[in-house]
Amino acid sequence: MMTTSVAVFDDNATRRKGLQLMIDSTGNMVCTGTFEDCSNVMENVEHSRPDVILMDIDMPYVNGIEGVKKIREKYPDIKILMQTVFEDDDKIFAAICAGADGYILKKTPPQKLIDAIQEVLEGGAPMTPSVAKQVLRLFSHQNKKTPKEHFDLSTREQEILSLLVQGYSYKMIADKCFISFSTVNTHITHIYEKLHVHSATEAVAKAIESRIFLGR
Repeated sequence: MMTTSVAVFDDNATRRKGLQLMIDSTGNMVCTGTFEDCSNVMENVEHSRPDVILMDIDMPYVNGIEGVKKIREKYPDIKILMQTVFEDDDKIFAAICAGADGYILKKTPPQKLIDAIQEVLEGGAPMTPSVAKQVLRLFSHQNKKTPKEHFDLSTREQEILSLLVQGYSYKMIADKCFISFSTVNTHITHIYEKLHVHSATEAVAKAIESRIFLGR
C-alpha cells in the first residue's frame, strides 16, 4: 500500500501538533509539513509535496481560501480538505469555488477525518453532515430569478449529482443507487464532461451557481 503524504495548514500550534501525531500514527499516512498560514504557501507545498492538504480557513495574513486559489494555479491534482470551526455559508461556498475538494468541521472525530482523507484520495468530496445541509440550503436559496439549467444530464446523472450536493461519498452513492462503485465513477465522469468541470466540488459549485435542475 502506498503512503499518503499530508500537509497541515493551521494557525493553532497545538492543533498542528495533534494533527501531525494523528496522521503519523495512521499506518499508510505521513505528515510531510505543518504551517501556520499561507504566506509562503507555494514554497511550503513545493517542499512538503503532499498528496492531501488539510487547510484551515481562518488564518492570519493569508487565509485558507486564498491559499487554495494559489495552490490550484500550479497544483490542480493535490487534494485539499478545508477545515473550520464555523458553518458559514459564504466561506463554504467560497472554499468550494476556490477549488477545495471537501469541507469538514474541526470538531470532526479523528477517525472521521482519516476517513475523509481516504475518501478525497478516491475522488470523493467529503463534507460533514452539517456542512452538507448548509450546501443544500445554499442550493435551495440561490437567486430564484436565475433560470434552472439541465446541461443534458440524464435522470440517473441528476440523481447522482444531487447526492454529491448532499455530501454523499462515491461508496454511499453506490449503495443508495444499488449500483457498483465503478458505475458511479462512470456516471460522474459523464457529469464532469457535461458540466465542464474536473472535480466533485466543482460539480457541486456548478450545481449551486447554475441552479441545475436536480428533480427538486
